[in-house]
Amino acid sequence: MTQTQMGRLLAGTVLSFGLGASALHAQELRFWTTETQPERLAKQQEMAAAFEAETGASVEVIPVEESDLGTRATAAFAAGDLPDVIYHTLQYALPWTEAGILDTDAATEVVEALGQDTFASGSLDMAAVEGGFASVPVDGWTQMIVYRKDLFEEAGLEAPNSYANVLAAIEALHNPPEMFGFVAATKIDENFMSQVLEHVFLANGVSPVDENGFKPLDEAATIEVLDFYKAIAEASPPGELYWKQSRELYFAGQAAMIIWSPFILDELAGLRDSAPPTINDDPTSPELASKTGIVTSFAGPSNPDGAAWGDVRYFGITTDADIDPAMEFVKFSMDEGYTQTLSIAPEGKFPVRRGTADEPNKFSEAWAQLPVGVDRKAPLSELYAQEMIDEIVGGLDTAQRWGVAEGQLSLASKIINSQVINRLVREYIDGVNDGPATVAALNDELSKIE
Repeated sequence: MTQTQMGRLLAGTVLSFGLGASALHAQELRFWTTETQPERLAKQQEMAAAFEAETGASVEVIPVEESDLGTRATAAFAAGDLPDVIYHTLQYALPWTEAGILDTDAATEVVEALGQDTFASGSLDMAAVEGGFASVPVDGWTQMIVYRKDLFEEAGLEAPNSYANVLAAIEALHNPPEMFGFVAATKIDENFMSQVLEHVFLANGVSPVDENGFKPLDEAATIEVLDFYKAIAEASPPGELYWKQSRELYFAGQAAMIIWSPFILDELAGLRDSAPPTINDDPTSPELASKTGIVTSFAGPSNPDGAAWGDVRYFGITTDADIDPAMEFVKFSMDEGYTQTLSIAPEGKFPVRRGTADEPNKFSEAWAQLPVGVDRKAPLSELYAQEMIDEIVGGLDTAQRWGVAEGQLSLASKIINSQVINRLVREYIDGVNDGPATVAALNDELSKIE
């Protein structure tokens, strides 16, 4: 324990003896949030008001557009005028630590005070720094294989939690044009294809980076990825496919499997008029939701443990913060106020903190009861079976992203955003190059990205 941590621990002990409200009274915290939509902002302001009522410390909730967050933080740091707490995306956790923007001792103390084992391990792993954590995980979501559970059960198929099981399901269910086995992402200039491909590569344990930077792709494991992706593309309709077609075909009952984000969960149940299921004549019917299963983590032959593609958001306590009240605000938001935090958008905010030491499932259970939807609302627990709820939340334990563990998220992001992988995988699907030539081309082009 550092001297800074020890000093704060003693201060926290004083607060715990009933002096919290008086010690925090008259403080005003500034909280930057990228949840800027009016309804979401209102929920955060309600939580800030509840914190003030309990502690006497007021919180100014300041909306910042996600696209502006990086430049705003850099400018505020240079001016010595950072807010106390920032709600931020994964991409900033490690770079902001290196830049001196985040107080990692404070974040680590909050995690330890709340109970490290009450958090999803994947969400902590992605923000791990020497001696602790860059920021406190708040919420996250994992990409999912969405599949027709009813058809799988009728055909005696295993859930699509591995390359082999996906391919077996395609063999059994692919019957175009009535039913496509899969709807793969094939439109190379869409970020959706980049995201899906990273998930498929992660599933087989293949990454283009290590702690030293670019790492040449292993030929054998990468060819396994290429062959799998070609197989799901060949079980898809022709054309330039991305999220739009995959959702439309699945909603029409013409696709056995797709890969999508959890933001599809309310739409599947007929709760959003702009994206209605068309499997029957009633666009508000929950029928398709009742026939659907999901898989968050799946495995390739070279990585039997598998992986989930996850996106996690964090509370960062800054180096300009009024530390004690800032820490108390984050603790409050992750404890008494945590259900309110998740209620901002439950379908995309899975609880990274499952519960407390005394009630291990407290927040997972509360989250499942939160209403989702746009034009109509219902809790996920009414729409989906408990085993599916458990799968949704459990994906955050194995959530990964290229470059996070290696400290190379910036380089990995540049590799993904270059869309080189999309283009060369598409050329492999189309028969332009064979497997070894594709791997060689990937290694050649990716090695040039800095």
